[in-house]
Amino acid sequence: MAIKGSLSEASLPDVLQLLSMGKKTGCLSVTHRSNFGSIFFDRGKISYAAIVNRRDRLGDTLVKAGKISPQQLDQAIAAQAKARDTRLGEILVDLGIITREELYQQIRVQIEEAVYYLFTWSEGTFNFEADVVPERQDFLVSINPESLLLEGARRVDEWGMIEKKIPSFDIVFELDRARLDASGAQLTAEQMAVIPLIDAQRDVAGIVEDTGLVEFEVGKALYGLATAGFLHRVGRSKTPAATVATDARVEEHRNLGIAFYRTGMLDEAAREFQRVTELRPGDQHARFHLGLVHLRMGRNDAAVANLEQASHARSATPAVFHNLAFAFERMGESARAREALAEALHRGGGRDPRVHTSMGVLALRDGALGAAEAAFATARSLSGNRPPSTAWFHFAALTAALGGGLDRAIALLEEGTSAYPSAAVLHNNLAVTLERRGRFERALEAAERGVAEDPGLAQLHKNVGDLQYRMGAFDEALDAYQRAVKCNASLGSDVWLKLGNIHLRRRERDEAIRCWERALEVDPGHPIARQNLEAARAQG
Repeated sequence: MAIKGSLSEASLPDVLQLLSMGKKTGCLSVTHRSNFGSIFFDRGKISYAAIVNRRDRLGDTLVKAGKISPQQLDQAIAAQAKARDTRLGEILVDLGIITREELYQQIRVQIEEAVYYLFTWSEGTFNFEADVVPERQDFLVSINPESLLLEGARRVDEWGMIEKKIPSFDIVFELDRARLDASGAQLTAEQMAVIPLIDAQRDVAGIVEDTGLVEFEVGKALYGLATAGFLHRVGRSKTPAATVATDARVEEHRNLGIAFYRTGMLDEAAREFQRVTELRPGDQHARFHLGLVHLRMGRNDAAVANLEQASHARSATPAVFHNLAFAFERMGESARAREALAEALHRGGGRDPRVHTSMGVLALRDGALGAAEAAFATARSLSGNRPPSTAWFHFAALTAALGGGLDRAIALLEEGTSAYPSAAVLHNNLAVTLERRGRFERALEAAERGVAEDPGLAQLHKNVGDLQYRMGAFDEALDAYQRAVKCNASLGSDVWLKLGNIHLRRRERDEAIRCWERALEVDPGHPIARQNLEAARAQG
C-alpha cells in the first residue's frame, strides 16, 4: 500500500513513526526542491538511507573518525580504480586497513547522518512504496527510527537558526581573517576544518564537498563564524542564466530521474528526464526512460513516441523494443507489438523472461492457450531461482484457469501472493479463483488481504461484498459495496443492484430505489434492476 503526502502537512519524524509502528517493509522517498532521498525499511526498522547526488563520504568519515589515514584512503581509492565494481569499504577490508565490524559501524553512522539531514527538510513530498529493497547494498543495518528522533529534533531546531544565515548552499562567503585573529576566539574542530576553504570562491556546497563533513556540521560551523562577524557574504556561486549543460549536470538530472522512477514519483521523474533531453537532445537513454515513465502513467502515445525514438539508435537494447511492444499491446496494435518483440529477440532478448512473458500475453490475447502456456513456461525457466514477475503470475494463472485448470491457477496465485505479498491484484485474482472453486471462506480471506494492501482498489471491495452477500452477511456486504462505489461510482450495475437489494431487506425503500436507478444509469438494459424498481414503485 502506497503512503503519500506533503512534508508541510506531515513531518518526516511522524511518517517514520507510522512506518515503524506498522512494521512496514519498503522504501520511503522524500523530495525537497531539487533534492531526493530514500529511507529503506525492513519490518519497521531502518535498513538503509541515501541521498541522490550526495557524495559518498565513507572514506572521508573514516579519516575524520581516525579509523584510517589520508594515505590509506588514497591507497584504497587507487585500488578501486582497478576494480570499479568493488565498493570502497570492501577494498579497505580486503587490504586489512579496517575490520568488517569497523566498516559496518561507519556505514551505520552514514545512514544515521542521511536520516538526520532528511529531518531538516520541512517542505516537499514523501512517498512510501512497499517491498522495495535497496539495490546492491551488502551492508544493511537495523535501526529503530525512534532512537533517531531526539537527535533529529535537536538538529531540526538548530537547522532553523542556521538557515537564517545560510538559506541555500550556493552562497559564497569570505573570511575576515584580521578580525578572527584579533579576537582570540576558540574554534571548534569543524570551524578549523572549514576556515581554509572560505576563499570568496567556494560556495557552501563546495565546502561540504571538500571537508568531507556532513551538511549539518558545516552549516553549524559557518553559522557560528557568521554570527561572530568573521564571515561576510559576497554572493552566489552561479545564477540560473549562467548554468552550463555539463556532463555533471546531465548526470545529476538523470540520477534524480531514475530515483524518482524507482519509487513511483512519475511526474518528478518525467521532469528530470525531460531536462536531460533538453540539455542533450541526442540522449537516447533519457528517451528510453521517458518512455518507461509515460508507460507507467498510462500515456501510451507519448510512450510510443519516446521509445520509437530510442529504438533508432544502433545501440538500442532489447529492453527498448520489449517496452515498445508493451506500449503497442496496450494500444491494441498486436501486429506492431509482435514486430517489436521479434526485434527484442533479434537483439539478444531471448534470455530475458520478461520478453517471453510478453509473448505469452499476446498469445493469450489471441486465444492461443497452448502458445501462451509454452511462452510462460520458457519465462519461468529463464527466471532461475528468482520468482517470476507479478505479471507472469497474473497471466500464467489466467491461462491455466481459462484452460480449465482452476486448481493449478490457485496454486500459481498462492505462490504469487507469497512471493509478492503487497500485490493486491494477485490477492484479488486468488479470491476470484477460489470463489469459482467454491472455497468461499478462503476467497474472502484473500480478498480482505488484498483490501488491506490497497484500499483504493474498488474491485477488491466489490469482491469482498459479493462473498459476504453470498454468505448472508448482508450488513458487512453493505459496508464493502459502499466502499467499492466510493472508490469507483461507475464500477458496474451489479454492485448497485445488490446495494438496492440489501437496502430493501433493511426496509429502506427509498434508498433501494435510488440504488436501482443508479444501476440502470450504468446499464440501462439491466432486467433485474428494472424489474425491482418497477415493483418497488408499484408498491408505493
